[in-house]
Amino acid sequence: MRFYATQFSLVEVDSTYYAPPAEQTARLWRDRTPDGFTFNVKAFSLLTQHPTRVAALYKDLRGLVPDKQSVYLKDVPDHVAEEVWERFLSALWPLYEAGKLGAVLFQFPRWFPFGERNRAYVLEVKERCAPVRVCVEFRHHSWLNEDNRDATLEFLARHDVPYVCVDMPQGHSSSVPPVLAATSDLAVVRFHGHSPRWDSRNVYDKFAYLYGEEELQAWARRLEELAGDAAMTHVIFNNCCADHSQRNAARMAALLNGAGPAEA
Repeated sequence: MRFYATQFSLVEVDSTYYAPPAEQTARLWRDRTPDGFTFNVKAFSLLTQHPTRVAALYKDLRGLVPDKQSVYLKDVPDHVAEEVWERFLSALWPLYEAGKLGAVLFQFPRWFPFGERNRAYVLEVKERCAPVRVCVEFRHHSWLNEDNRDATLEFLARHDVPYVCVDMPQGHSSSVPPVLAATSDLAVVRFHGHSPRWDSRNVYDKFAYLYGEEELQAWARRLEELAGDAAMTHVIFNNCCADHSQRNAARMAALLNGAGPAEA
C-alpha cells in the first residue's frame, strides 16, 4: 500500500465485497498512506443484494442465518442485517475520520431492475451510510435504456447520489451502456475492459483486457468533459488481470495531465 500510494492518489478496495473488513485493517490503510490519499470501498455483497457465502459473515452471526452455503439479504433476519450494516460501516470509520474515505461503491446485481422498490433501496443505502458517501453502479440494462435513462439520472441528481459510469462489454445480461453523467459533485468512472470472456467465472478471463492508446486518448477527452460537470472525478481501472489496470491508469493519468502521444 505504501508503494502504491507513491504512484496513485486513489484506490478502490474490492476485497470488502467478498468479506467485510476489520476496523484494524482500515486503521492500517489509514496509517500507511499519506494525507490526501483516497479509498473507495466496495460494499459487502450482502448489502448489495448479491449471494453471500455464510462463511464470509461475522462468525457470531453465521448460526443465525439459514443453513445454506450462500444467503441473500432477503434470507437474513432483520436483526442480523442490522448488525452487518453497523459493523461494516463502523470498520470504515477510521478512514472517514481521517478524510480518506471517498465513497462506498454499491454495485447492484443484474437482477436489480429500475423500479420503485429498488429506487427506495438506493435511498435507504444512502441514508444508512450517511455521513459516509455512497456511489451506485447498475448492472441491469433497464436503468440506462432509452425509456428510463433520463429518469434514472434525474432521480440520482435529485437525491445527490453519485452515478458510476462504466465502460464494459456490451450484449450481456449485465451490460449497461457507457453513459457519462455527473449526478453529484463527485463523478465516478469504472473501466472494466472488453474481454470476450466476460461471462467467465474466472476473474482473470473476465477482466483480461488491456486498453490501447487510441481508446485511452478517446476516453481522456470524454473524462475531461465529465470533470467539467463535477467538483471531483474518480477514475478506476478494474481490468485487474496481470498489471493491466496499473498500466492503463498510469497512462490515463499522464494523458489527463497533458502528456503527448505515447512513443511507439
